[in-house]
Amino acid sequence: MAQATAPAPFPLVSRLVAEAFGTFVLVLGVLGAALFISPTAGPLPVALGVGLAVLVSAYAVGHISGGHFNPAVSLGVAAAGRMPWIDVLWYALAQIVGGILAAGILFAIRAGNTSGNLLDFAAVSNGFGEHSPNGFSLLAVIITEIVVTAVFLWIILGVTAPGSTTAGFAPLAIGLALAMLHLVAIPVDNSSINPARSIASAVFGGPDALLQLWVFLVAPAAGALIAGITYKPLFNRALKTAA
Repeated sequence: MAQATAPAPFPLVSRLVAEAFGTFVLVLGVLGAALFISPTAGPLPVALGVGLAVLVSAYAVGHISGGHFNPAVSLGVAAAGRMPWIDVLWYALAQIVGGILAAGILFAIRAGNTSGNLLDFAAVSNGFGEHSPNGFSLLAVIITEIVVTAVFLWIILGVTAPGSTTAGFAPLAIGLALAMLHLVAIPVDNSSINPARSIASAVFGGPDALLQLWVFLVAPAAGALIAGITYKPLFNRALKTAA
């Protein structure tokens, strides 16, 4: 995510491995914190887990793939004209594979616990209605996911824009932004923003999580497209006016 695009010098296979690795770390961080830290600790440990995971992964492999680690990010980056559309599907597939691998490892680790005090994958999967942490409706969840994903993409596109004074610190800004947005969205629907994360937890979360998964594919994608399409008209115009 250091550049929010796919650097030309690296072949596609290298970029896909980087995306799978980064998404693996992201899902390991967010679901690991959600599963293994006591629910009484609130959303902060989970938000920090996902923010730190994105930050360190972006510094580690962002220079190879652009550091998306999220199909919605790849979609928004392509909509903003910073990535070929043909690469979006490949990136998404790599991200989904990385996320499912991480969730599978966490599932195996959790199976070794005998205390009965841990949350299960159904509890940490994204959901609405009775599967929302606080009973939020389908409409509320859709609005939340569209808005937080759009804000996330606007931040990514801003801190990685050509000429940005924050270019070297982009992963830090992006990781902190993701943590902040998770603090908003976790009480609503366990916070997706990332279809790969939602798929990873739903695979092990049971039939209800799988039935509601469509929301967490469609809403983040819509938010990402909105941000990608509107970034130039909104923020480039503001820069030109200021100049």
